[in-house]
Amino acid sequence: MTLEQQLSQQRVKHIVSSYQLDGTETEAFATYLSDLLQTYASPLLELALTETIVAHWLSVTLPRGTSFLTDVHALLKRWEVETIASTLTPNQFQQITGLDPSPVFGSSELPPPSIVQPR
Repeated sequence: MTLEQQLSQQRVKHIVSSYQLDGTETEAFATYLSDLLQTYASPLLELALTETIVAHWLSVTLPRGTSFLTDVHALLKRWEVETIASTLTPNQFQQITGLDPSPVFGSSELPPPSIVQPR
């Protein structure tokens, strides 16, 4: 596993631990999450986790464990056949997760223009 893959997985694990999404099903949750990490790109999984958290905020209790991941997986499957349409802005993603949004949304900063010097 490359360093980049490890960092991406750490970002996913940060979201999971921040919201205690594994609930009491730690082992089953970890297995399901591992399967999702092998199937989907980490930034896409980060977005799906966050979108699912937001979708459930109006619930009296946030679903946890494998039932939460089932909802995340359903969203990921929907995005396989439909356009990925996030309801979150990069700033909202950062506020919810505490993570830099650029791996998920891309960099909003343009590189500085290069100046070509005549010879």
